[in-house]
Amino acid sequence: MDEFIKQALDIVKAQASVRSMTEDEIASMVKKISLSIKDIFLGNFNESAPEEAPLNISVSDPKKAVKEKTILCLECQKTFKVLTKKHLAAHGLTPEEYRAKHGYKKDAPLIAKGLSRDRRKKMQEMQLWTKRGKKP
Repeated sequence: MDEFIKQALDIVKAQASVRSMTEDEIASMVKKISLSIKDIFLGNFNESAPEEAPLNISVSDPKKAVKEKTILCLECQKTFKVLTKKHLAAHGLTPEEYRAKHGYKKDAPLIAKGLSRDRRKKMQEMQLWTKRGKKP
């Protein structure tokens, strides 16, 4: 096996242990990193090389993008636990515009199902809406 691929596999393996990645993301990342390592080793420092196009994962139903542990950004095809305002701003969208563009309901949370459920449970346990009695 090519030494560059071995090094790329180590890097991608470390990344995959930190966040969930699809098979396509892993394969693409190994290829891209191994080529970059090879270029660096050979002294080819072409920083004006074009960026690789994002993965074209077609999700016809936006509900399929929301999974138990992740949510897929339909703009860049990356997975997250929460699609934040900051991330969506990088695509030039507000959360409201993102929901409208991809067919989500106006009040749909842009968060993984499991995380949403855990947060809801925690808030119910805290019962912040009830008045707390004065301590004697």
